[in-house]
Amino acid sequence: MSTPRPTVYIETYGCQMNVADSELMYGKLAAHGYDPVDAPDGADVILVNTCAIRENAETRVIGRLGELRRYMKPDTIVGVTGCMAQRLGPRVLDQAKHVSLVVGPDGYRALPSLLDGARNGERFTATDFDLEEHYEDVVARRFEGVKAWIPVQRGCDYRCTYCIVPYTRGPERSRKLADVVREVQQVVEQGLSEVVLLGQTVNSYTDGTHDFADLLRAVGAVDGIRRVRYTSPHPNDFSDRVIAAMAETPTVCEHVHLPMQSGSTSMLKRMLRRYSREEYLDCVARLRAAIPGLALTTDIIVGFPGETDEEFEDTLSLCREVRFDDAFMFKFSMREGTPATRMPVEWHVPDQVVSERFDRLVATVRGISRENNLARLGDTMEVLIEKVARDGELLQARSRDFKTVMVPADAGAIGDYLTVTLTGTTGATFTGTPQSVAAGVVERKPLPML
Repeated sequence: MSTPRPTVYIETYGCQMNVADSELMYGKLAAHGYDPVDAPDGADVILVNTCAIRENAETRVIGRLGELRRYMKPDTIVGVTGCMAQRLGPRVLDQAKHVSLVVGPDGYRALPSLLDGARNGERFTATDFDLEEHYEDVVARRFEGVKAWIPVQRGCDYRCTYCIVPYTRGPERSRKLADVVREVQQVVEQGLSEVVLLGQTVNSYTDGTHDFADLLRAVGAVDGIRRVRYTSPHPNDFSDRVIAAMAETPTVCEHVHLPMQSGSTSMLKRMLRRYSREEYLDCVARLRAAIPGLALTTDIIVGFPGETDEEFEDTLSLCREVRFDDAFMFKFSMREGTPATRMPVEWHVPDQVVSERFDRLVATVRGISRENNLARLGDTMEVLIEKVARDGELLQARSRDFKTVMVPADAGAIGDYLTVTLTGTTGATFTGTPQSVAAGVVERKPLPML
């Protein structure tokens, strides 16, 4: 009688890069005899892949680690990976005695051997940076059914004063263009036709010979690829070459997530964003001039130290001027070790003021988004069916310009491209009526169970 293969469950928090890292970990462990499972109940290994960008993300993970004790068997191994693991290191082992492993983003290659040691009662911290590590020989086990996350760059060389990422993911380094293209070709063989290129400042990509413009053109030309997306770019790195590559490569989607953070030049200087309000607007203008119908989304921070009423009003006015399709909006979260912690205490913005400003910002952005979406009713567009919607009755789809569209269709349509007419909007999402199956639908193959 054969011995059952050990099982592993990975719970993922944070950004798309963390999702991609979880897929890498699943792939690495699958190659060493582990079977992935969808729930922690009875799993032999439970890994929590963490985010450190805001304090509440870490607080949530600490609470979750306590909850996971109920699912543990006597021999279950629990590990913490990702950015929080990198930031806190052995402190995680001190706070959670049932945790055996703390592994940062450059340490996943060692997971099989670390797990072997943990079975003997050892506890490990693996948080050294490896500037050569891109996991090129690790085959990711993709659990996103209709698109592939493709890391092209790790780390960040910017030093925004609020941001912990350079300290948790290390300095910027890019993969070779040929290696990225090879992975995209493998994705096509798996039956996927949409890829999302990932990097902390993805448009600063360079492998020493090729820049991000070259990468967009090369990935977009891979036979079988229908959509190319990327996130997140930095406004400073939108060269004319990159914008031209977007405009001239038909597979690159008409959407840019362009982090703004603030609409005030003085605030941007304190954040060390390295552009002014005027330079941000110039970037927007160049993108829109080259790419008709471009959708823009953004990130905005409220309550950064020293934010005045005038500076906040500058943020609102920039939102009105650009008319973003949507935004991720956050209250400032102080992160240990960042330059923002050394700013004068009198710069602290009272919590009540932050909350009031945040509510005004949300109302402004959501109002503009609703106006933009109402103007689109009656439009016909291609959407990719991604998954069953939360209500269980409709399917959730995504347009090329990143609009969420709810479609009445059978679950068997997941992974298909449909042409729909936009018939309604909640303000944030659309409902769409299918017209026909779009021509050239890529044949989907089941993802391999490694």
